Amino acid sequence: MKVAVQIAFSTLILVSFSSVSLFAQAPAQRQQPEFIQQGQQLMHEGKLEEALALYRHTLQSSPLSLPANIAAGNVLDLMGKGEDARKYFQKAIDIADTPEHKASANRAMAMSYAFEANCKKTVEYEQKVFDYYESGKDFFQKGEIADEAARVCIDSGDLDTALHWYKVGHDSGLKEPDLQPARVDLWNFRWEHAQARIAARRGNLAEAQDHVTAAKAILEKGTNPEQAQFFPYLRGYVAFYGQDYKTALEELLKANQNDPFIQCLLGQTYDELGEKDKAIDSYRKAAAAIAHNPPAAYAVPFAKKRLAGLAG
Repeated sequence: MKVAVQIAFSTLILVSFSSVSLFAQAPAQRQQPEFIQQGQQLMHEGKLEEALALYRHTLQSSPLSLPANIAAGNVLDLMGKGEDARKYFQKAIDIADTPEHKASANRAMAMSYAFEANCKKTVEYEQKVFDYYESGKDFFQKGEIADEAARVCIDSGDLDTALHWYKVGHDSGLKEPDLQPARVDLWNFRWEHAQARIAARRGNLAEAQDHVTAAKAILEKGTNPEQAQFFPYLRGYVAFYGQDYKTALEELLKANQNDPFIQCLLGQTYDELGEKDKAIDSYRKAAAAIAHNPPAAYAVPFAKKRLAGLAG
């Protein structure tokens, strides 16, 4: 077996998802290969072409390196070259020598389709990861993956599929053995959060507010204080789709300002309020995201398109 293939699953996940997607729990992380650290530094500096060249150089001597194949694909997705990216992800799937590595490669492929707002293909590959966790009876991670697929679908505008997978995520998470009350509250909060956003997108504002109220009640139990950061995002999201842009702005400014999805939603809100300069600033921040996860998959292409339109 080639040494390059013997990379920990946690390292592969870190390569694919350099920042955690909405609600997800960060996996345990081991030391990254030096070339990955160098490449990510280049990406942080906005030097995507140089990062890609570094990964391709690594692959010349180590073509079976899973992290190098996945990293090259990640950069190409950020550059808007999904078809090229998926050649590297397919290579990673083909050479993966363990179920864990194959799951990581399939997850990266799923996110590649997310960058093109392709809910159907994202779900196809996330299903493979879901099945991997099913085989190990890891109900928490099954819920995580289902929610991740749902997040891509809601951002892609396929609300029915999003609702289905959020329900699958909720129900899977609750099957975890010896489930503690705090974990029950976590899954119930996520489910209310999801239903509120979907109802808002459908224009059912009264229903959305009912779910916001339910989510708030769960938070007020105090069992999952780390989830409080997602509540202003929820209120801002619902207000935005209710065309209450003043409230949307107030709430979104309380949310995570480093989240590229929030940056896009702020940009849209500033657009609606006629504050073009602030909209452009928000979109520029979102367009510079370098993660390979649902928020960035939505934000990077969306923000770049908006910036091109505002410049025209």
